[in-house]
Amino acid sequence: MEPTQNVTELILLGLCHNETLQPVCFVFFVLLYIATVLGNLLIIVTVKSSQHLKSPMYFFLSYLSFVDMCLSSVTAPKLIADFFVERKTISFDGCIAQLFVVHFFGCTEIFLLTVMAYDRYIAICKPLHYTTIMRGCVCGSFVMASWVGGFLHSMVQTLLTIQLPFCGPNEIDHYFCDVHPLLKLACTDTYLVGVMVIANTGMISLTSFVVLVVSYVIILVSLRTRSSEGRRKALSTCASHIAVVIIFFGPCIFMYLRPSTTFSEDKMVTVFYTIITPMLNPLIYTLRNEEVKNAMRKLGSRKVTLGVK
Repeated sequence: MEPTQNVTELILLGLCHNETLQPVCFVFFVLLYIATVLGNLLIIVTVKSSQHLKSPMYFFLSYLSFVDMCLSSVTAPKLIADFFVERKTISFDGCIAQLFVVHFFGCTEIFLLTVMAYDRYIAICKPLHYTTIMRGCVCGSFVMASWVGGFLHSMVQTLLTIQLPFCGPNEIDHYFCDVHPLLKLACTDTYLVGVMVIANTGMISLTSFVVLVVSYVIILVSLRTRSSEGRRKALSTCASHIAVVIIFFGPCIFMYLRPSTTFSEDKMVTVFYTIITPMLNPLIYTLRNEEVKNAMRKLGSRKVTLGVK
């Protein structure tokens, strides 16, 4: 039996309801989005153009930057445009498409961060076997597996949602289409679907987070036998990874490892993993990494030289 779909258009209530603050929010999120796109694009161009950034870590970092740029682009432009629109609407099909793409890139990022932790574990704990284990074909397979995993997760999440009947109301107290706000609109009991969302998104987030924490604990323990210089360099790299993991996984676990309910804090929490984290990643990965900073300087000087010529 086909689910009842009387809703063809959804109304997003947005992030900020205070009209006097909306111009401030508009400028703030425009600057955040520009910084996100330019920062991640700079990392991608730097990694692809530098001969000194050919290790697997930077290979994964370039893909992480691409995913961050895409994840932010799914929600930020619509959020920014809606600040000056009184009636913020999105078609039902557009809403489902946004749900699919957000979870696709979000879950792909989760898997990429897990792969990056594994890369650091091999590099630090098994350095003699690093080049043998992390070959180019293996790294490519890890990235492909991350994309496939993100797609499968997102497909499940979307199928769970579209099979529900939506017969009204059509207001979503959010700035983009996500699972919990949509479950709230369904005119049927969504308890079982809510449990499946926890099993899907929540457990993926929690399991990956636990794996990441365990891997970094093992790495930190193994550093006790290293020289002070080796320990400093490894700690510098791992610190940036750990910071990204905490900032990204904290909001994800809060949002999806719980019953199908909505809280007033949800919108601000989702801002962190859809907009703030993608903007911070380029800063976190470059500020403490001399190799990336040197590559960026060389790239800048090369552009200046070409401009002079």
